[in-house]
Amino acid sequence: MRYVEVRRHSIRAKPGQHLSQAGINLARRVGSSIGPFHRVVTSPLPRAFETAIAMGFAVNEQFDQLSEMGGDVSAELHWAAGLAEFARVVTQGTATGRFARAQAELWRSIARSLPDGGRALVITHGGIIEAGAVACLPEADHSAWGPACDYCEGVRLGFSGDAFTEAEILRVERSK
Repeated sequence: MRYVEVRRHSIRAKPGQHLSQAGINLARRVGSSIGPFHRVVTSPLPRAFETAIAMGFAVNEQFDQLSEMGGDVSAELHWAAGLAEFARVVTQGTATGRFARAQAELWRSIARSLPDGGRALVITHGGIIEAGAVACLPEADHSAWGPACDYCEGVRLGFSGDAFTEAEILRVERSK
């Protein structure tokens, strides 16, 4: 089995592109309990690669495909919708479905590049995780997966043979 862990970036100082101090602190806390990884991939946007670095992992690659969903997808579905709503829209064969399938293929290519037992960390953005996870396991019970992923949350996907076979939604407890 190989594993691809896909997480949302940490907290940024809006409207800026960089992590806030709270975001760095959150990424450090999450990073201290995950890994190691054979491969770390992020979007090229600063908040994504800064999250990986704050987590304690060097970035091996950056892919533009992890940066944004595009206007057509954004018009069909707000990224903060729960995973069941993503599943509903993805199955309709619209721009969101095409985007989701492209994400799933990118994630499969990352999984295929890993050694047996290997693990990859992917840091991306809200909406991208949900769409890609649904497309990786289209027959899963998406209503059980809950709400959209918040900062540093995501999904760990198990990959066997040439397919994703399992998913664990990764939630992060917020500090008081």
